[in-house]
Amino acid sequence: MSKVRVCVDAVGGDEPPETVLQGIAAALEADSELEVLVAGPEDVVVPFCDAHERAEALIAPDVITMEDDPIAAVMKKRKSSIVLGCRAVKKGQAAGFFSAGSTGAVTAAGTAYVTPYKVEADGKRSPVRPCLTNALPNRKGGLTVLCDMGANPDVEPQDVVRFAQMGAAYATCVLGIEHPRVGLLANGTEEHKGNAFTQACYPLMREQVPGFAGNCEGTDVTSGNVDVVVCDGFSGNIALKSIEGAAKFMMQELKAGFMSSLKTKLAALLFKDTLHGLKAKLSGDAKGGAVLLGLRGVVVIGHGATSVEAVKNGTLAVADAARQGLVERVAESMGAFV
Repeated sequence: MSKVRVCVDAVGGDEPPETVLQGIAAALEADSELEVLVAGPEDVVVPFCDAHERAEALIAPDVITMEDDPIAAVMKKRKSSIVLGCRAVKKGQAAGFFSAGSTGAVTAAGTAYVTPYKVEADGKRSPVRPCLTNALPNRKGGLTVLCDMGANPDVEPQDVVRFAQMGAAYATCVLGIEHPRVGLLANGTEEHKGNAFTQACYPLMREQVPGFAGNCEGTDVTSGNVDVVVCDGFSGNIALKSIEGAAKFMMQELKAGFMSSLKTKLAALLFKDTLHGLKAKLSGDAKGGAVLLGLRGVVVIGHGATSVEAVKNGTLAVADAARQGLVERVAESMGAFV
């Protein structure tokens, strides 16, 4: 395991900074070759870094909150932890950045400061649209990559092709899937299904995406029939939130059912470990967050209501992605200019 340095936003998310700092401490303990640049207000990060080896403070007096307009905040709060964290990646001070703060703000700052790769399009070099990507548990016991999960609500068909190429590179590099099967999200598996937009994407995907398996349906996000599900950010975000909502409903109903009588309470004791395992799998804490593909550095965005475990795993995920050369593999998949 090689040494790697990552930056972590100490004040992002809904939880107090103490939760994030405990997660960073856990990551440092788990990875002896990890160094962390901790971004946040002086009174938060300096005492922590003084008490922990391999941690260095990045003083960021400004804080971007969940209530701030993402783009306006990135432009105005130039000394925020999110902006300075992304600038640290651009300057080579860190291989990647983890934040549980505003998804919109991290996406905007990542695009502005870490900067996307460029590809040849219409005779000129154009920046790639960064794609928000994560791996969700599927019914076959593996993981299915979903992209884009919300970074780009309005896109062109060629953007979706690049999302597919990036998602496949992520599946290979991070998940170890040598030849990922890629599906285009539609309302049916037949080639003629979908709206005008997905029908325009289909022939481009077939020509330019290795492993393209045709259209797939919403159920395939968790079926395991394909390894990568690709769509525009509008559809992807709806799919993701629908899955999250269904998971919460299921856990709520299971809990209510098990607590309804003495007999079911006794049954709950027998299934306690299984239920805890199911809850952990659905929570997403094990993966730490979603990665913003297409940038010249690793950027991982955690859930706002994060936990110590999620911060730990998000920090380690940034380090692992940097070690595995994810950024370079993604650029190679699109034929991007380095």
